[in-house]
Amino acid sequence: MWPRSLPAWGSHPPLPVSPPHRVAHLPLCAPSRLSLRGPGAPDASPQPGPGQAGRVGLSSPRLRPLRGGRGAGRGGRRRGSRAHMTAGEMDGEVPAGSGGAATDLAKPPVIEPKDPEQLLMQTPQRNPLLLSHTLQELLSKDTVQVELIPEKKGLFLKHVEYEVSSKRFKCSVYRRYNDFVVFHEMLLQKFPYRMVPALPPKRMLGADREFIESRRRALKRFINLVARHPPFSEDVLLKLFLSFSGSDVQNKLRELVQGVGDEFMTCQLAPRAKDFLPADIQAQFAASRELIRNIYNSFYKLRDRAERIASRAIDNASDLLIFGKELSALGSDTTPLPSWAALNNSTWGTLKQALKGLSVEFALLADKAVQQGKQEESDVVEKLNLFLDLLQSYKDLCERHEKGVLHKHQRALHKYSMMKKQMMSATVQNKEPESVEQLESRIVEQENAIMTMELRNYFSLYCLHQETQLIHIYLPLTSHILGAFVNSQIQGHKEMSKVWNELKPKLSCLFVGPHNMPTPPLSPPEGNFFSN
Repeated sequence: MWPRSLPAWGSHPPLPVSPPHRVAHLPLCAPSRLSLRGPGAPDASPQPGPGQAGRVGLSSPRLRPLRGGRGAGRGGRRRGSRAHMTAGEMDGEVPAGSGGAATDLAKPPVIEPKDPEQLLMQTPQRNPLLLSHTLQELLSKDTVQVELIPEKKGLFLKHVEYEVSSKRFKCSVYRRYNDFVVFHEMLLQKFPYRMVPALPPKRMLGADREFIESRRRALKRFINLVARHPPFSEDVLLKLFLSFSGSDVQNKLRELVQGVGDEFMTCQLAPRAKDFLPADIQAQFAASRELIRNIYNSFYKLRDRAERIASRAIDNASDLLIFGKELSALGSDTTPLPSWAALNNSTWGTLKQALKGLSVEFALLADKAVQQGKQEESDVVEKLNLFLDLLQSYKDLCERHEKGVLHKHQRALHKYSMMKKQMMSATVQNKEPESVEQLESRIVEQENAIMTMELRNYFSLYCLHQETQLIHIYLPLTSHILGAFVNSQIQGHKEMSKVWNELKPKLSCLFVGPHNMPTPPLSPPEGNFFSN
């Protein structure tokens, strides 16, 4: 269906990860060299030669602790020395050649009972980057209904409220549109690297009934996508929004996010996100973005055609209803016949009586057509809109990644290069030691800021990887949509065919032959008045 196959994100074998209690987290100022390239780029920077360990170059800046006693803080040297320890030394392992070679090989090894905790540590751990959810599991997380409640009239404006009912939390709450807006803002603030669906637009004046209904459907799609998103579904923000019945829900939502930090600050895997990413992450990200853009364009066209089909069914219902009413009006005509047509008076009276009764069947046909159109709107068009909302949120996430994280990273690198130029100029001009130390301190702070931004960049790609998997998990929704469309067409035509068959015998009285005897209607070949 689509020109490009699915990318193999997450197909690489899981990397070995030390147990959480044995991982040594390095301070941000500890690494000896900071890469100024994007993730996945080859390391082409030259290694410092002898005598260059203390110099800072633009291609490979060194994060070193400030010297004690000059504004560096305490423990700077201790952190620097620990930064150059190997991973084995941090874990307490003894390097080869340091006293471990004096082992008596003649003695058989002693088999000691293993600690259950040690056995647990040796079991292979699942790669946390890979999602194990299925579409059915996501859909079964929750089903949220959003219904309009009677409007409350104010002095100038009408306030629209919604009753939001959660199947998971087994409760109903009342929410205004502004409550959804605050909830959306808090989600973006706490989960900037996740797919947060967009809200429908807000119309200040002239909100007609059609707009209000369209916005209700969009709010329902929004809250269901959020309630079924793996990280969102387990967060306290969602629980508060769906279960808190107080009047100050907006303040409560803000209080939950205030001072907590975003997902990067609270996720334990954030500092090690790079370890789980594939080596060609940038190429895979570009391929996935192009693929999902193509999928979005195709589903957008499918949604438009499905809307037209459903709209035609409703228009067909309106035409059938008017057709039946006109037949009934023709049968109810009380205009007297002229005298010269009195010979056929009984024939016209019989026809009028038959036409008057046909309006019931045509009204039933119109009702069946309306049911088919509404069913296709809810089962086909709305599901297509749901998937389009999800795809649009992925596109928005890609833009936030490029314009947010990457843009800030480039600005920080530019600022860092300017500081290095100032440092070189100050060294050449032999400025005062205090000013040089202040500039050195600012450079180290900027190096730490760049390191944090690089970690955020990798964590953003980590989240993008998972969100891409989530899109692919939702792809089988296509079969559900097609199945609903086919069933709607079969059921609609079946019910309308039944009504048409019941209507056919009632037409016999419309065809009156000689001696005022009814004759059956002509078959299409016999009744073709335009045949030669």
